[in-house]
Amino acid sequence: MSCPFCPPKVNDNAVLLENELSLFIDLKHPILEGSGIIVPRAHRQSAFDLTTEEITSTFSLLTEVKALLDTEYNPQGYNLGWNCGAVAGQTVFHAHLHVIPRYASEPYASKGIRYWLKQESNRRNI
Repeated sequence: MSCPFCPPKVNDNAVLLENELSLFIDLKHPILEGSGIIVPRAHRQSAFDLTTEEITSTFSLLTEVKALLDTEYNPQGYNLGWNCGAVAGQTVFHAHLHVIPRYASEPYASKGIRYWLKQESNRRNI
């Protein structure tokens, strides 16, 4: 398997926090400063495949991630999101929770994760 989120593919230098079942990986995104993903250590295709323990582990790590990002970057808000399936934008089929700090100084400040989905241009043609 060539999953970039499964050992040994995960770059240890990118792992900022971890617990028994989950890792927080810094994406080092040039625009989304401070953004990263929380991934289960075990390969699971989507959030719907996580065990109860992995879900608990993910959200436990999320509180630690928030504390770290608040200290390092001082964001004014956060977007959290799972992409499940190709149609939903999932490109790596290993479950991962996006943690995206948001800042008042951004051009798209106050635009939530559903903003683009709610546009008339996104209406289904059935």
